[in-house]
Amino acid sequence: MTDTAAPSYAPSYVDPARPPRRKWRLVRGVWKFLVAIKDALVLIAMLLFFGLIFAALNARQSTTAIKDGALVLDLNGSIVEQPEEQAAFAALSGQSRTRQFRLRDVVRSIDTARTDARVKVVVLDLDSFGGAYPAALGEVGDALARVRASGKPVLAYATAYTDGGYRLAANASEIWVNPLGGTIFMGPGGNQLYYKGLIDKLGVNAHVYRVGRYKSFVEPYTRADQSEDAKAASTALYGTLFAQWREAVAKARPKAQIAQFMTAPDKVILAANGNIAEANLRAGIVDKLGDRTSFGRRVAEIAGSDATKPAGNYTAIKYDAWVKANPLPTAGDSIGVLTIAGEIVDGESGPGKAAGKTIEKAVLDGLAKKTLKALVVRVDSPGGSVMASEQIRLAILEAKRQKLPVVVSMGGLAASGGYWVSTPADVIFAEPGTITGSIGIFGVVPTFENALAKIGVTSDGVKTTPLSGQPDITGGTTPMFDAIAQAGIENGYRQFVSRVAASRKMTPARVDEIGQGRVWDGGTARQIGLVDRFGTLQDAIDEAAKRAKLDPAKVHAEYLEKKPGFLATIAQDFGSDGDDDAGGGDAFAHVAADRRQMLARAVGDMKRLATSGAIQARCLECGGMGPTSAGIGDAKLLDLLLARIGF
Repeated sequence: MTDTAAPSYAPSYVDPARPPRRKWRLVRGVWKFLVAIKDALVLIAMLLFFGLIFAALNARQSTTAIKDGALVLDLNGSIVEQPEEQAAFAALSGQSRTRQFRLRDVVRSIDTARTDARVKVVVLDLDSFGGAYPAALGEVGDALARVRASGKPVLAYATAYTDGGYRLAANASEIWVNPLGGTIFMGPGGNQLYYKGLIDKLGVNAHVYRVGRYKSFVEPYTRADQSEDAKAASTALYGTLFAQWREAVAKARPKAQIAQFMTAPDKVILAANGNIAEANLRAGIVDKLGDRTSFGRRVAEIAGSDATKPAGNYTAIKYDAWVKANPLPTAGDSIGVLTIAGEIVDGESGPGKAAGKTIEKAVLDGLAKKTLKALVVRVDSPGGSVMASEQIRLAILEAKRQKLPVVVSMGGLAASGGYWVSTPADVIFAEPGTITGSIGIFGVVPTFENALAKIGVTSDGVKTTPLSGQPDITGGTTPMFDAIAQAGIENGYRQFVSRVAASRKMTPARVDEIGQGRVWDGGTARQIGLVDRFGTLQDAIDEAAKRAKLDPAKVHAEYLEKKPGFLATIAQDFGSDGDDDAGGGDAFAHVAADRRQMLARAVGDMKRLATSGAIQARCLECGGMGPTSAGIGDAKLLDLLLARIGF
């Protein structure tokens, strides 16, 4: 019997430093998965990037393919002097923003449509119109009236017209309204939010230093209601501007019986059994009742349509394509146009805000080219930082040192700091509806000693001088600091008055009399000497050319402003001219949108209280007659706040 070797069950040797194969496989699998995700994200980003470029190039190429049809002015936003720059890829990230239309582009698009045979009719879609300042509404309305006077039809449509929207629609050949909508005129005015009660509950002390009996910008932080002086000034301003609105509507549309809708709208509407649209029709405020399909069929009768598309379609010329197909002229000598639009702030900023350093650079760079024959300063600002206003004023004075004529053209508003920067002008143009004046300054310093005390926090320390640590936001200000701050504000006001007096050839006493923070309409401002003439931006450019001894017909405007960046241009092209029209909703939707804008401005006001430390020349009343939409910054802040609390 042969012996056989017994099988060995002894374990084989395993290197403890070497991980098992299964673990290696798991690590390699995870790594490959992560690499695949990375590659996919890179691919998606590249496709997205080149897709945006393709969309932008397509948008530009389409400008040469304008065909006969209806020029559609879908004003789904506000009309402003200088739109804020849209953040790149904002539309793709789900962010929404109210569009801003550049005033000069809107006017140019209407004027070119008047003489271009390809445009058979101008269509005004005002369902989501966000408003504009009275002067801007007047300029656009006049352009529409010129089209209508030429014999070319202008058709307007909305579910419910705002006061500003109707100011434009009144110039139309036909005004349509949705049968389930209708228009009730509100008039200017309404409630302003006051934060004194909230500030007191939070334990915040708002230290206010100001000069100007009517300088009411600080009142929301110091009072629970409007002062009698501020109320009297606002009543006079709003009353004049509203009278101008009524006069303009009556001139454009004499048959519109708007008086009864101002004095007793309830009686008129009840007489129509609550049918507001029918009441509008009876009063001659509108011409036709119909939904969008019916309106589209009417436009198609004039502009043509595509039989393969759904009912209500018509051949349309998109606004953005039309603007690009009709660029600003470039022939002849250059008249520089400097735009000062939006809040005046220190430092640098993009379009839509008048940053001192940014505008100073634009002026000096433009002058350095030695090609400008004159300078027109277009102002559309409620004011802001005194330091930035002075920086801009000194830059404009450099043009005068180079012997260039300087003409100021006031847009919707040129108040407080907006008037400060206007003082170097040889002549000032404005519109009757321009809001200007508000010669006065203020400063606000919030301190939080009471708020901190509520949670048991106090402050203490060593001071080497009476002003050590002042203004102390955690411990409060001292009487000495308050006295110095107020003296500085009073000195700033004297400088403001002296600049206006020298510019307008008045005595300081007279400027002080019409100053004191009082806000004026353009018509009154001309009567009291703050404005020289009525006229548009083009009138100011013509005047500048004449003062430079040039033929106004042989010059062009060269705008001294930063061009949009590459990504901003792509974002604008990508987000404009959508084919779908969501409409503006019914009258209640409009009211809800307005209330949201008010809430956004309130949140922004509280932020400004906490962060604004510079001496300010700013106007409060100016916002009551302008676009209804809040600034982009305020809207973003509100969205962030609502997201944090779960809305």
